[in-house]
Amino acid sequence: MTKTALVCIIFICFCFVSFGQKSLEAIKKEYDSLTKNTIYGNNPAAGKYYDIRGFKMYCETYGEGAPLLLIHGNGASISTFVKQIPFFSKKYKVIVADSRNHGKSVDKLDSLSYEMMADDYAALLSQMKIDSAYVLGWSDGGVNGLLLAIRHPEKVKKLVITGANLRPDSSAVSPDVLKRVTKTYNMFEKMFSGKEAKTPLDSIVYKYIKLLVEQPNIPVDELHKIKIPTLVVGGDHDVIKPDHTLEIFQNIPKAYLWILPNSGHYTLVTHTDEFNRTASDFFTTKYRKIVDRDRDF
Repeated sequence: MTKTALVCIIFICFCFVSFGQKSLEAIKKEYDSLTKNTIYGNNPAAGKYYDIRGFKMYCETYGEGAPLLLIHGNGASISTFVKQIPFFSKKYKVIVADSRNHGKSVDKLDSLSYEMMADDYAALLSQMKIDSAYVLGWSDGGVNGLLLAIRHPEKVKKLVITGANLRPDSSAVSPDVLKRVTKTYNMFEKMFSGKEAKTPLDSIVYKYIKLLVEQPNIPVDELHKIKIPTLVVGGDHDVIKPDHTLEIFQNIPKAYLWILPNSGHYTLVTHTDEFNRTASDFFTTKYRKIVDRDRDF
């Protein structure tokens, strides 16, 4: 190889890496701007409160067609799906709500669990007179999606989850992330064991942190109850370990697995077009059982 050719290769690689980094920075900046300025989550024309199991759950609906329920993650709200709602509402009736104790769905109870939230979503669909829906859950929303399919199987036609976990320990969560979250949890534990005044925001954030550190606690065997087709998604550098995502996939009878390369926890933001298209195709395509010679293709 000539010196000139080597220099060219190095230059091309440098440009590729630089482009990738700039592209990711641009994606972050765009997403941050979109979530701050979107009407989603604050749209009187599309929004409504529902009396759900002791609190008022705020929900917005967009589009027409088969119902599609979007479930956001920990500490998030409706606006987190700013890059999904416009796409899916062209084909589906998109139902997107603020989970219990999130966004506009204010809940004054001290306790909060994934099981409570999953039951809330089942009740929401019932109040909307929807027998069953396609479900897409991100992060904690993926946990809620799994529990919804386990606890209320009649409510879920097909399920897509990304960045979900069954346990809150190092077998599921990356050690560096777990260490950081645990440190914050310990700080809040100390704060709430003392007598100093706490703000309402302190209490809300404390609930979020407790969820991350103490839950979920879903036995693997419970996944065997999920009989509907499920697409299990994760980033190869996700907050959730890829081998844990693989474990979830391996224990759901009718599951597909999709690990996105060069991706963290925000799979549906960094790979928006591919993610939206793949999820939509999954919802509308018959599940294929792959055995023996079918494994060739």
